[in-house]
Amino acid sequence: MTRPPFAATPLLLVLAVLAAVAALAAAAASGPGGFVVTGRVYCDPCRAGFETNVSSSIPGSTVSVECRHFGGGPERLKAEATTDERGWYKVEIDQDHQEEICEAVLVKSGDPKCSETEQFRDRSRVPLTSNNGLKQNGVRYANPIAFFRKEPLADCGFILQKYDLKDAPETP
Repeated sequence: MTRPPFAATPLLLVLAVLAAVAALAAAAASGPGGFVVTGRVYCDPCRAGFETNVSSSIPGSTVSVECRHFGGGPERLKAEATTDERGWYKVEIDQDHQEEICEAVLVKSGDPKCSETEQFRDRSRVPLTSNNGLKQNGVRYANPIAFFRKEPLADCGFILQKYDLKDAPETP
């Protein structure tokens, strides 16, 4: 006995409705203004200000995302995360910060031998607003930020010569 073609229609209709409800629930969960800030922390053993072939990721470091109003004033957001075994962190932010400056900031190094920071080099700006033309589905990538060794490695001069920095400005 053969079934008429319309017999499967209620089942397909139920599956389509369930799929639509699941899609709406997923969209509501991520919601407007929800962001994930991700980036990497590394050790700059030559104090070069950029990654070199002797730089390494630092697991176990603490990074915070801090937001404050453009005109200054108190912090409006501070959320922290710890880097994984490859030096990457993820911080979930649940709202839009269009009127604020947000930065990923180094807090604590996971490597005591590489734990110094320098003002203005210990942070990376991150736009936490949906009103900026970026199509990244709520993911914001911060530039890598570094801790420095107190004393550079002995062979840093030789290492940095390989980078042909003759035209580079002096370190600030």
